[in-house]
Amino acid sequence: MIIKKYQARTEAEAVNQAKKELGQNAVIMNVRNIKKKGAFSFMKPQMVEVTVAMEEDADKDMGRKEAARPVSVASAEYERPGKSSGILSETLLQSTLRREESSGRGIEERLENLQSLLEKQLRPVEEEKEEEDEEEENESVAFIQLLYNMMLENEVNEKYANQIIDEIEKNTSANVPIDVVLSNVYQKMILKFGRPMHIQTAKSGPKVVFFIGPTGVGKTTTIAKIASRFRVDEKKKIVLLTADTYRIAAAEQLRTYANILEVPFRVIYSPEEMEAAVRDFSSYDYIMVDTAGHSHQNESQKETMSQLIHCVDDKAEKEVFLVLSATTKYRDLVGIADSYQNITDYKLIFTKLDETSTLGNLLNLKLHTGAALSYVTCGQNVPDDIENFNPQKTVKQLLGGKNKV
Repeated sequence: MIIKKYQARTEAEAVNQAKKELGQNAVIMNVRNIKKKGAFSFMKPQMVEVTVAMEEDADKDMGRKEAARPVSVASAEYERPGKSSGILSETLLQSTLRREESSGRGIEERLENLQSLLEKQLRPVEEEKEEEDEEEENESVAFIQLLYNMMLENEVNEKYANQIIDEIEKNTSANVPIDVVLSNVYQKMILKFGRPMHIQTAKSGPKVVFFIGPTGVGKTTTIAKIASRFRVDEKKKIVLLTADTYRIAAAEQLRTYANILEVPFRVIYSPEEMEAAVRDFSSYDYIMVDTAGHSHQNESQKETMSQLIHCVDDKAEKEVFLVLSATTKYRDLVGIADSYQNITDYKLIFTKLDETSTLGNLLNLKLHTGAALSYVTCGQNVPDDIENFNPQKTVKQLLGGKNKV
């Protein structure tokens, strides 16, 4: 990207200079009056400075020889959250994202709804800076502030948003272009999410898969979606069990799914019956177990859950998935996650992404628990409304200010 400044007596003259050199595709970033200096400054004509930007690929035939002036990265402190300086147009951010896409499957499509964010989050400079390098720093500060504010709008916890920005500041040298700053933030967030981990086949015998979590998050429907994927698409041998003896409707719902998929179904009332099921279905690929939701403050129920999960430890390979709703507020999610972490290690499944406009809790819980994310669901349709967790897609949404399921 080329970013240059032009000075003239009027804005129109400066813009004409820019378009004469860079062509009609040049984008105006900022317009400001230049402060007069010196003892006889009152005798000097008023000057206007226009900052413009343009993608290098947009005008190859012009044969420009002068290199673009790089924008220096922020060395000033941020006001989090608060006012930011500089004016960044939506077109500039979109062109930056397109450059990121062309360099190896970066952000896959332009971020939406940015104009309203810019109008709300970025305000014009109230005081003119005397030094040009300070003005360039302000532009970069404003850009990173924009990304930071987007994370907060998507309900990324302030602690984690600050960690990401602090790490970018420490590891980014001065005078780097804005698209490099964006790439650094994007890659940093992907690394924070880590590699997704999905259900794996056991080395020998059946894989016992427990689904745990509070009531009302969609555990039973999620099990049906995953079971359908393995049964229909991969032709695996599946068994469906339920230990949710508190809710008759939940057991009948899972029984219905088992009948549709033509797979065995059984209700489990005790750890002994769980062990018997592992023996009886030893020739199967997956034994998927629905569990009862309970209050994370109920110690008796937690003990029962622990006994059920650990009774198969020396009898079969197992995986445990904590199913959470993306609509649950962060403080409650932390309490739930901490409670189940005292019982067993687990991976994370998030449901109801179609019922929320923000995805910050996915990153929040990943960083709080250290547990890997595996699947996300976005509707009630079985088996369609489920997909493997995609860090790239999620980060793009977190930086775009709008969830797009």
